Amino acid sequence: MDEPDAAHQRNGPAAGARMHGLFTDADTGRLTVALTLLDSCLTVQRISSPPSSEHLDLRDCLGSRAHRGEREDQDAYLCVYFYPNRRRWMASGPARQRDERRFRLPLSTDENDEDANLREAERWARAIRHNTGTARRPEHTQGVLFSEVRRPRGLMVFVNPQSGRGQAMALYNSHIQRMLTEADIPHKLFITERQKHAQDLVKSADLTQWDALVILSGDGLLFEVVNGLMERPDWEKAIQTPLGILPGGSGNALAASVHHYTGEPPVWGEDLLTSCGFVLCKGLISKLDLISIRLSSGARVFSFLSLAWGFVADVDIESEQFRQIGPMRFLLSTLLRIASLRIYQGKLAFLPAENECESDTACFSTTDSRLPDHLLVPLEQPVPQDWTLLEEREFVLVLAMFQSHLGEDLLAAPDARVDDGIIHLFYVTAGISRITLLRLFRAMQYGTHMDCGCANLVYRRVRALRLEPLSEAGVITVDGEQVEYGPIQAQVHKGVARLISA
Repeated sequence: MDEPDAAHQRNGPAAGARMHGLFTDADTGRLTVALTLLDSCLTVQRISSPPSSEHLDLRDCLGSRAHRGEREDQDAYLCVYFYPNRRRWMASGPARQRDERRFRLPLSTDENDEDANLREAERWARAIRHNTGTARRPEHTQGVLFSEVRRPRGLMVFVNPQSGRGQAMALYNSHIQRMLTEADIPHKLFITERQKHAQDLVKSADLTQWDALVILSGDGLLFEVVNGLMERPDWEKAIQTPLGILPGGSGNALAASVHHYTGEPPVWGEDLLTSCGFVLCKGLISKLDLISIRLSSGARVFSFLSLAWGFVADVDIESEQFRQIGPMRFLLSTLLRIASLRIYQGKLAFLPAENECESDTACFSTTDSRLPDHLLVPLEQPVPQDWTLLEEREFVLVLAMFQSHLGEDLLAAPDARVDDGIIHLFYVTAGISRITLLRLFRAMQYGTHMDCGCANLVYRRVRALRLEPLSEAGVITVDGEQVEYGPIQAQVHKGVARLISA
């Protein structure tokens, strides 16, 4: 089972192969199987009548391992773990599905070297892992620079057991733990016990001990982690710690965005979890925009997902009472809020993305040296002259998106990218009918809401914004978390954080 010589590589089924060898099927040990390992695929040829073969794409492979049989079984086994996209019966589209391949090497006939078969299986496992790593990089990165996660130290995995319908721990046990093991990625589990627990943990953690911070929860837990990193004395280095997201909540907007960036068809539920777990194990890093948000009290938070006022924020917060029904809570709350539609008075100003030159008057003076907001001025001052100002008017909603998805099934900003340096600003003015608003959100499931021709819906690409609510009561959310109500402004900081994405 040595690697083929030059003549063998040029001829026969193993032409160009890195390795070629004979195994048997793992279940019975009777069917002979010829394995050929190439740079980008593993070919499995069954020596049977009639013979059959298949090519397994190593881009779909998470890992490989070798082990001895159980108890009296002295044969060696090679296990290879694939997650190809396949269409399932009654499913709307393809999704990644686990496909474990097992092959057997009989005990060596050399009585002086009983471990020869295990060493050979281990040699194959190492070679497959190596080729899987070289096949990891996507062909098209849409201008994003990728680098690989260093893996010797492992992952710090946060799980909020109360997120969504309280199933996050079950999802970890049934899916994520197995996938990380198959990919040979060490990790340590941290179960959050209270609000801001994760934020406190990352503020004091020795980040040199971890390759990445991974969140299995909704978007709120990642909001805590990001702001915990930004509160550290070494924030500038800490915020470059790669972040991973696994859907375990109700909204799962960033997880849906990460899947969207792979270019694969949309998936939901456990299929989305498998997709994000696969992206995590592949370990490619892209830059992530952070948005600095300043509140009227002077407080400052950092966002990665969205800022909302009006209808969207109302639905998000009011749906908390229906948390036990999972993602359906947003649909129910949407219908209830449309039936009792609210109108809000306010002012909106923004810096269009095409105005790249900084205003001479824009200078936010503060003792906070983290990511200076060079496009903003204090809230009590007028916005710079190169901003667009919408004087007092009636709004149904204002929504600033920083990633593609507002929820697991809401493609709010189809053109958004993880580090495009853009705030995708949407607002809907008063006068829209209830049925038209409902149609907009139905179209948002497919990212076609801007094709509806609704005069009340406006979309702008901006780099900074200011919102001044004039209605006495209302709700503002940042990344789905409620913040203080009042004037608020934001500026994008391009690519300052890191996200495990595709």
